[in-house]
Amino acid sequence: MTSRPLKIGLSACFFHADPTRPIFKNKTLQYMEQSMGNWVMASGALPLMLPRASGSVGVPMLIEEVDGLLLQGGSDVAPRSYGSTPHKPEWLGDHERDLYEIELLNECLRVGKPVLGICRGLQLINVAFGGTLCQDLEAKRPDSQVHRDWAVYEELHHEVVFEPESRLCEFYPGNSGGRVNSIHHQAVEDLAEGLVVEARSEGDGVIEALHRPGESYLYAVQWHPEFIEPGAPDLLSPSPILHSFLSAAELARG
Repeated sequence: MTSRPLKIGLSACFFHADPTRPIFKNKTLQYMEQSMGNWVMASGALPLMLPRASGSVGVPMLIEEVDGLLLQGGSDVAPRSYGSTPHKPEWLGDHERDLYEIELLNECLRVGKPVLGICRGLQLINVAFGGTLCQDLEAKRPDSQVHRDWAVYEELHHEVVFEPESRLCEFYPGNSGGRVNSIHHQAVEDLAEGLVVEARSEGDGVIEALHRPGESYLYAVQWHPEFIEPGAPDLLSPSPILHSFLSAAELARG
């Protein structure tokens, strides 16, 4: 008998109500980015976008139906979510989405289901455990390298250095680092207690990967592996990170 495919819950990206939008005027949209769905399906798992809980369907019911949670990238984490205020109006972030994702994250930890965070997902995990963020690297750390360039988007690359004995050293045997894409302007400032740094960007030390030790699998990277084509020259393969997460989901499923 063939076992069913793993079901991976994806936290939704939000487009909040906008009266000027040409479609679904003044309605909130929740969506999955296509590359993320394709990345999950490439390994034979089923990506299922998790809507915000409503009515009689609560967060525990949503999480019960999936084998793991993948926190997508997207909008800024709101400074309000870590007890700060935005230094500029455009850095207001999405507090509603933060609360929604933190609920999903906490429920997964409660029931022992694995969580993988991508870009915003890494930042959200840090905030959920009490850490803070740098609202804008260019403004706060002008000595740092460029981590986001809208003109080239995921084609902006830089080197990351693995921490000794990190899981990344296991994912990529024989390597002490590698080259990744970079599409973020926020970053971890104060690392939350209980989280462990896995990698930093070369030169400026910005945190690029982290995990939380313990029985529940909790891992996050700042780059976007779903945007990297398997076999892409000079870039870290996206496969080991996903395979580690899916293996944890299989193990948790029993």
